Amino acid sequence: MRVCLASTSPARLMLLRQAGIEPLTLSPDVDEDAVAAAAAAERGAELAPEELVLLLARAKATDVARRLSEEGEFDGLVIGGDSMFALGGRVYGKPYTQDEATRRWQEMRGATGILHSGHSVFRVSPGAAPVEATAVAAASVTFADDIDDEEIAAYVASGEPLHVAGAFTVDSLGGAFITRVDGDPSTVVGMSLSTIRRLAGELGVRWTDLWS
Repeated sequence: MRVCLASTSPARLMLLRQAGIEPLTLSPDVDEDAVAAAAAAERGAELAPEELVLLLARAKATDVARRLSEEGEFDGLVIGGDSMFALGGRVYGKPYTQDEATRRWQEMRGATGILHSGHSVFRVSPGAAPVEATAVAAASVTFADDIDDEEIAAYVASGEPLHVAGAFTVDSLGGAFITRVDGDPSTVVGMSLSTIRRLAGELGVRWTDLWS
């Protein structure tokens, strides 16, 4: 049983590899900002974090599942995911700049936020229409209250927080600044492995059959 990760995220790839799965990776052709803007315009309001991460996860997985289905040779699962961090009523994606990452860390120290992770899994097989299962997982993350400005500056200068949701990691340099995670820890890394296992089961695929 093959697995395709509809993402080029190093963190999600690492998670699957650590779980015994060596996936094919394909970058989805999805304009995330455009998808989010269209959904907000249709509703007349911004989507809640749990709605938005699922919308984007589905868009990514749908694109890759369609391409593989059209090729007609792939037999396995396509996994798409998206994550966002919510703190104090605000939703944070990737900060991209050092100034923004610094500002966020000054707000996050001593605080607790929620990491929302959307999951879309497709069963793709030759000669059949792809079948999808979806779910959203969440985990709360509490940051140390004694992080000083020099530590924040050093962490931001490392470049690690600039391209990850919420401007932090739990499995690398940022882990030392996190005091508590409530929920599936892999959710904070990039996607919930226990959720992916459950969705695979809903599609009739045993998790252990995905091991490389």
